[in-house]
Amino acid sequence: MEKDDGVYLGHMLDTTRKIMLKAGGLPRVQYEDDEDLQMVLAHLVQVLGEAASHVSPVRREQLSEIPWKRIIGMRHRIVHDYMNVDLEILWEVVHRNVPELADALAKIVPSE
Repeated sequence: MEKDDGVYLGHMLDTTRKIMLKAGGLPRVQYEDDEDLQMVLAHLVQVLGEAASHVSPVRREQLSEIPWKRIIGMRHRIVHDYMNVDLEILWEVVHRNVPELADALAKIVPSE
């Protein structure tokens, strides 16, 4: 069965939107005090990286403006080095990188 890059790109866009919904406008102190929120955001970033890893190499090359290695690398870090996830880095990814990625994906993924 052939993978459909569009499905994975759409899933990535949906996941970025979920992340922004959970964390957008959230005060830093609330994030720091809410372990459940930290785990939810880490999981969503992990899901984002997993979807990215399923996009074909050809399509990734075509979409070179997306930092594929960083997205997939973050997923690997959360999954394989879960005891050393830096919550500062997670906060930065969620508030800086995810909105930029959402904007880029919105230009690629056809609206429903």
